[in-house]
Amino acid sequence: MVDDPLFLVIIIACLIVAAILAWGVSLFGRGGDAKQANKVMQYRIAAQFVAVIVIVGIVWLRSRGGN
Repeated sequence: MVDDPLFLVIIIACLIVAAILAWGVSLFGRGGDAKQANKVMQYRIAAQFVAVIVIVGIVWLRSRGGN
């Protein structure tokens, strides 16, 4: 499974979402600019949407017999 390039795409997508989440939480935690922190969380939502679409697409491809 680790040798599968599509599995690596899923892992990378999840890591990007986690990194953006950590960035946003750190901005909130520092008590800095709330506008900037909210914008980062909007980026997280967009990245999460893309990650979910990628995961669903890969599962759909696998269910249709694709490798």
